[in-house]
Amino acid sequence: MEITRRNALKIIGATPVAAGLGIAGADAAQAPAAHEHAAAQKTASAGRKGPYKPKFFTAHEWATVTMLADIIIPKDEKSGSASDAGVPEFIDFTMTDRPDMQTPMRGGLRWLDTTCRKRFNKEFIDLAAADRTAILDEIAYPKKATPEMSQGATFFTSLRNLVATGFYTSKTGIADLGYMGNVPTVWNGCPEECLDHLGLKA
Repeated sequence: MEITRRNALKIIGATPVAAGLGIAGADAAQAPAAHEHAAAQKTASAGRKGPYKPKFFTAHEWATVTMLADIIIPKDEKSGSASDAGVPEFIDFTMTDRPDMQTPMRGGLRWLDTTCRKRFNKEFIDLAAADRTAILDEIAYPKKATPEMSQGATFFTSLRNLVATGFYTSKTGIADLGYMGNVPTVWNGCPEECLDHLGLKA
């Protein structure tokens, strides 16, 4: 199978990603519920008051998180992007529900913009696509990150896990995985060619 960004994320999404965020036990079990709550907020806001208004993120942080989420899980021929699935709303809800995650998130976003300004004299969301890719390539693989990029690698790993958790606990992500839930299986017995091979008769 070709290894693409989405295939890699499917592997992540099929495992208990929440555990990697320090979310365990009952908190991990609440991840789908948190996503549904955030998605419901998005739908309600769109229907009554316009676009979703983040509770934690500033407008600039919101734009950055949304862009990062869609870079991590872009729209493809099978399903929508992370933002289409309400992942930024899920992350915003998580920040309000988990205050201990707020400082690392805000600090990571600030680190990203500071690094981009030093290198390109622009903040992340204003960079050309090639320059955004160049920065992310340096922090997407923690084991390969240089010491000066290690903080960014830690931040990006946590954000990527949040994006994967949000996407693959959404209706869009579950459909993308092809997960059908608990359905009864049908056993029609051993195939005839196998019985013949064993010298047995059906």
